[in-house]
Amino acid sequence: MKAAIIGSGNIGTDLLIKAQAADGPVEIVAMVGIDPDSDGLAKAKDRGVAITSAGIDGLVAMPEFADIELVFDATSAGAHAHHDAVLQSHGKRVLDLTPAAVGPYVVPPVNLDAHLDAPNLNMVTCGGQATVPMVAAVAAVAPVEYAEIVSSISSRSAGPGTRANIDEFTETTSKALEVVGGANLGKAIIVLNPAEPPLIMRNTVFCLTQTGDPAAFKTSVAEMVDRVATYVPGYRLKQEVQVDRIDEDAPVRIPELDRKFTGWKVSIFLEVEGAGHYLPPYAGNLDIMTSAALKTAEQIAARVSA
Repeated sequence: MKAAIIGSGNIGTDLLIKAQAADGPVEIVAMVGIDPDSDGLAKAKDRGVAITSAGIDGLVAMPEFADIELVFDATSAGAHAHHDAVLQSHGKRVLDLTPAAVGPYVVPPVNLDAHLDAPNLNMVTCGGQATVPMVAAVAAVAPVEYAEIVSSISSRSAGPGTRANIDEFTETTSKALEVVGGANLGKAIIVLNPAEPPLIMRNTVFCLTQTGDPAAFKTSVAEMVDRVATYVPGYRLKQEVQVDRIDEDAPVRIPELDRKFTGWKVSIFLEVEGAGHYLPPYAGNLDIMTSAALKTAEQIAARVSA
């Protein structure tokens, strides 16, 4: 399947290098940017990929455009609506790596096969790709009343697109915790950590359930971690899953639910180390996003060829 990448920044460039290294069913034949001097366009040209710095209009004008079946959008939520409208008018399938959420959410180990025929698929956010599988793992054991996640990433791995889309990040991730993860109510927080040397991506997941079994929670989470690690090798538990009983004499107050909660609290601590394809390994937030997008694209390619 021939594909193009819109966005020559951190995510787009990492995706290009990752797709070429995989040597799988997805071939990147075009890279699109708006800065002719961007490092991403230079790298794409050096790797034999056609480039344009004229944005979406430049892509449509490229001779390669006719054969392109899939377009990755690695720009910003604000730009995505226009890109999608143009691409849909030409019958191109879109894989959205921004938090625009125009199409249905896709988190590979949870619902990879659910929306493969949709014209636009949304990869949620890096925090969503890291944490939604954990919420889904807990929800597979018992209904999750409330899920709260905190994603901490290095400031160095947060490009202009990420910084411009903080609000969209929290909104899209929170919604995906509910729609894909299965939580009754989800809340997401992102932290850009300026520490030097840069810290690896860390994610904390809290789930509240009224029923459940501690051993079953731990088993389900461990199995889900293994599933994610098949395409993101640096995805791992930082420490053992914690399962605590919340008794009636010491309930947890959840302002978002406007009530006191008793039952079980499941705490999951993750880190994501990147493969180092474009940015250093601390940028696990990029790696999990581009890895999830590539895995989804490969599944789309397999579906089309079948």
